[in-house]
Amino acid sequence: MKIEGRVWKFGDHVDTDLIIPARFLNTSESNILARHCFADLRPDFARKAAQGDIIVAGRNFGCGSSREHAPLALKAAGIRLIIAHSFARIFYRNAFNIGLPLLESEDAAEVFSEGDLLSVDLSSGVMRLVDKQRELKARPIPGFMMEMVRQGGLVAHIRHRGFH
Repeated sequence: MKIEGRVWKFGDHVDTDLIIPARFLNTSESNILARHCFADLRPDFARKAAQGDIIVAGRNFGCGSSREHAPLALKAAGIRLIIAHSFARIFYRNAFNIGLPLLESEDAAEVFSEGDLLSVDLSSGVMRLVDKQRELKARPIPGFMMEMVRQGGLVAHIRHRGFH
């Protein structure tokens, strides 16, 4: 599975309150959550994010409270992939549960810049700048988790396997 998109760059310790502030948690409707994604950190994000964009971040992305709204808001805003040095474990699981893939890379945040066009092969972990010849490798997503992403998340994966 390959993804190509424009990079949005974030630093270390981006918590779930920054991804979707608590005042917007009175709904679970993804299109409404998407409009308020990063409302306090980057007010223009929801307006400018495009379908297929990629977030590249530092350490501990998604830390803080374990709200499921955070990955849902990002996915609804058009984010197809998040690459970070590391993720908060509950955010990691919540993202895969809704079919939003994550890659861990120690070097991506230092190499890739805001606005870069990035091509990523999720199965191999190869990340390549489209306009340049720069290439990095992240830890690939395990096969069973890739299957879950391809099927749209945990619920769709369970249904696909015949459990209702």
